[in-house]
Amino acid sequence: MNRIIDDYIRSEEERARADKVEKLAARFSERAEKHDREGSFPFENFADLREAGYLKMTVPQEFGGDGLSLYDLVMLQERLAYGDGSTALAVGWHIGQILHLRTSRKWPEAVFAELCRSVVSDGAMINTFASEASSGSPSRGGKPETTAIPTDGGWLITGRKTFSTLSPILDRFVVTAYIPEEEGTGDFLVHRTDRVSLVETWDTLGMRATGSHDVVLDGVFVDKDMRLTGKGIDDGGGWLLHIPACYIGIAMAARDYALEFARSYRPNHMKEPIAALPYVQHSIGEMEIELRTARSLLYAAADRWDREKDNRPALKPELGLAKYMATNNAIKVVDLAMRIVGAASLERKRPLERFCRDVRAGLHNPPMDSSVLHTLAGAALAEIPADRGN
Repeated sequence: MNRIIDDYIRSEEERARADKVEKLAARFSERAEKHDREGSFPFENFADLREAGYLKMTVPQEFGGDGLSLYDLVMLQERLAYGDGSTALAVGWHIGQILHLRTSRKWPEAVFAELCRSVVSDGAMINTFASEASSGSPSRGGKPETTAIPTDGGWLITGRKTFSTLSPILDRFVVTAYIPEEEGTGDFLVHRTDRVSLVETWDTLGMRATGSHDVVLDGVFVDKDMRLTGKGIDDGGGWLLHIPACYIGIAMAARDYALEFARSYRPNHMKEPIAALPYVQHSIGEMEIELRTARSLLYAAADRWDREKDNRPALKPELGLAKYMATNNAIKVVDLAMRIVGAASLERKRPLERFCRDVRAGLHNPPMDSSVLHTLAGAALAEIPADRGN
């Protein structure tokens, strides 16, 4: 049977990787309800990911990783989110940032090499903690209140970070801090010590198992070599496509649940299941339009980013559009799925209500809708010379 999720598989090698991840996703799906209800972090899922080699997929081959492409990342993240959105989004920050560091080379080579080797040998993970309660999202231009003060041999970092996804499991992470004597900001690689504490603040509507708690740093010492001052290149931010891939995966799961329900549910006044009803078929058709449109943009953007290495900065409008369409269309797909299932879709014993809560989070992941619209408008206006007459 042909499955829509397989439409973008291009080779037997990709098929094999997809099959492997789908087995993980099925396992994670069985645990998702418990972690969602508890708001607990799925440590066992990450042990499985480590054992399966998922954490090293974007690590360069020279360090023992798989060196997979952005297209591969999108394809696998979509499948992982089909089983558990929280786990997929959380691990996506790790594998996405490894890809970003690989292509931008923004870190000092020795520091990046050590991280890659730790990922391969020990299953280490990475994320960047930049958001703060007072300054808001760094993508909006907020200046961190976390400070880095120079000291003998390094820096002392003090502050509190919010939305720190993966914080329960990381032994190292990047912190953005303000350097008063330079009147600017810097990035620092922090290793967890007794000067780092976790405040379990993450109690949200959706994506409840990402472990995005607050992290408090109380004069944490960071070696001078752990200031991440590499220059790097602009890679266009393609790695952020791990985000829309996640929400499309959730929408795909909602779509399939609704299809199965429509095929099997037959009220006693009907001779056929509700899939035979015109309004149900209309809703299914609408789901297909939203899903297929978003996926075509997502995979096209990933493929272009992989192929057009010298043109990556210019792809930002297309990358943003892919995210915008994926997250907004995913919300529409889940809503349509719930309309097909009816009031039963609100039951906690069914996954649809979790899908509904989880997809809403996509609106608050970067780039935000307003930023995408601004970028697209700027790109359109740049096509017309300013001195062109009416």
